[in-house]
Amino acid sequence: MSKPTARLFGGKSSGTVTVIEARVHRSSARNARLAFVLTAVIVGLLASVVTASYWHPILALFAGAAIGIGCGALAWVLVRVWPVIRLLWWWTPEILLSVLLLTGWVQLANHTPAVVTLIVVAVLVGVPAAIPAIRRRIVAWVWCLVVRHRLRVCFAQFIVANQSGSLPLILWARPTPVGERVWVYLRPGLAMADLEGRLDRIAVTCHASTVLIERASERTAAYLRFDIKRREVLTATVGSPLVDIVDPNTPATDRTAGPAPTALDLPDVPTITLPAQKKPTSAANGSKAADSSSSDADDMSDWI
Repeated sequence: MSKPTARLFGGKSSGTVTVIEARVHRSSARNARLAFVLTAVIVGLLASVVTASYWHPILALFAGAAIGIGCGALAWVLVRVWPVIRLLWWWTPEILLSVLLLTGWVQLANHTPAVVTLIVVAVLVGVPAAIPAIRRRIVAWVWCLVVRHRLRVCFAQFIVANQSGSLPLILWARPTPVGERVWVYLRPGLAMADLEGRLDRIAVTCHASTVLIERASERTAAYLRFDIKRREVLTATVGSPLVDIVDPNTPATDRTAGPAPTALDLPDVPTITLPAQKKPTSAANGSKAADSSSSDADDMSDWI
């Protein structure tokens, strides 16, 4: 589905702006027709059988056909508009934020003077921008919105692997200490192994350093989690409160370092001789064991 774009100063149209891919458009139309036929036939037959118990069979047949056609039309509409619904889902956070901001601005402008309106807007914009913690949090959530669309670009450009061209469902994203984490539900035709070989290209598209991917559920392989890394937190300098506890006037203690061992020579290791193990024996009639001269010998049963 596309709309023509005309030149600003007359002339022929310069091209088209693609809203829904042609392959997805054709697949949606085919699936909508199949959904209409199947729903109309199945629901029509079931409705005819049910109504035949109360009405004449001919009237039941017409009633079942009408009910089947109505349900089939509803199924056709749902399948046909699914690409548009999915497109609206991708832009749901931006749409909601725009509606809230526009509604707040209109209500504020209609109920307050212009000076008060400007002061309120300056406070609402300036305070988050002046406080680093709030500013970083807002920027992190903005990156989450951007990453969802960048992942959609990745799937549309070089990851789509099914015949219908339908993209995976990008669910939600949240900030992490190193970047963002995004949950994605794959469509038939893709697997985790297909994405692992394209992680470097995904990182380039998302303006990130690296991208990791792993399963988000043990029950289904289609539910994946993308960890997008933008910064390294393990190499950052972290302040420690222990520095303030140490008295700066404490004199330093001189310590003499001894020679460090450089090698180990096995002849220098002392030999330790362990005493021979003795196994007490007794005669069958309860008498003492044999003489001590025979007990000094090693008994092979002790080592087996």
